Amino acid sequence: MASTIIEPSANTTESVCFMAIELSKAKWLIGMLTPLSNKISLRSIPCGAVQELLEFVERTTEKVSRTTGRPVSVVSCYEAGYDGFWLHRALDARGVINHIIEAASVHVNRKARRAKTDRLDAENLVRVLIAYWRGEPKVCSMVRPPSIEEEDAKRQHREREFLMKERVQHIGRIKGLLATQGVYDFQPSRRDWQSRLSKIVTGDGRPLPRRLALEVERHCQRLAIVNAMLKEIDEARDAAAEASAAPSIPSSAKIQRLVQFKGIGPQVADVLATEVFYREFKNRRCLGSYLGLTPSPFQSGGMDRDQGITKAGNPRARTMSIELAWLWLRYQPGSALARWFHDRTNGLKGRMRRILIVAVARKLIVALWRYLETGLVPDGAELKA
Repeated sequence: MASTIIEPSANTTESVCFMAIELSKAKWLIGMLTPLSNKISLRSIPCGAVQELLEFVERTTEKVSRTTGRPVSVVSCYEAGYDGFWLHRALDARGVINHIIEAASVHVNRKARRAKTDRLDAENLVRVLIAYWRGEPKVCSMVRPPSIEEEDAKRQHREREFLMKERVQHIGRIKGLLATQGVYDFQPSRRDWQSRLSKIVTGDGRPLPRRLALEVERHCQRLAIVNAMLKEIDEARDAAAEASAAPSIPSSAKIQRLVQFKGIGPQVADVLATEVFYREFKNRRCLGSYLGLTPSPFQSGGMDRDQGITKAGNPRARTMSIELAWLWLRYQPGSALARWFHDRTNGLKGRMRRILIVAVARKLIVALWRYLETGLVPDGAELKA
């Protein structure tokens, strides 16, 4: 197809170039649409070659500016994922208006077999970006990139989450190995695990086989290291919750305000403050949608049913909000939310309680958000002494 020049409108003060970056570990594929052509040009560069990317943007803007005689702005996008937000900050520092697209929100062809290549993905991202830039916000969902401080504040509880999983794996492996020999009462987290391990006798009265004993010992050593790291993280977290709010950490003041409630400890407050309440929400619906706690109806013709919650958004925050809802029922029995839950369950067990606890979690998160924003204490909530 022959290239045609797209003339800017009379009231346009600058030319706009649209750029999409298809990221991968091997290479980056850049799709660029300029006012000089109605065809999306493609260029491949090595992965991580940000300087080559910026030079390509600079050459393109100079060419467009020289041809149109107008200032040029570049609007770019890429999909959120493995590469994080560093590329966004690099582009933003060079004056590029960058957007990060949530990959699952981009509409694709629903044919049984659809063609999918990096070239097609890059071209599709350019078209989505153009539609979004021209005033169609529902065409996709954009990710709000956190600041460096906000992103770094999440590291502590995310590392703790990873270490807790590793701890469970080591304990399970140790107990599984010993169970094959008829040993069920060994506690690998005890401080005297070495002396206890040397005295273990199998179910049929034999000492542990040598190689098995060495394997269990190595697992116990790694478990001890993980426990020491967890202790260090917990001490740092508790110290931050008790200390005065640090101006360099925006979430520290919110953590201190959250731990004032009965049932909310430093770990819960840390996760909520750094994963949820560091953001600004327009209303309670936006907050519920970010947590994935909003309903997902399915209605077509005569069919109308509820599919449950969307489970979109932040999975860590959603899990913690539901755990907090159970804690709230236990430590805040006189609150309006706890009474609301008990009035509707009225002795019911099982599935209905699990459904209603999701509603309690959504209401509770909204109430805590209002408390942090306006100081309105949830109805009937008790503060710690």
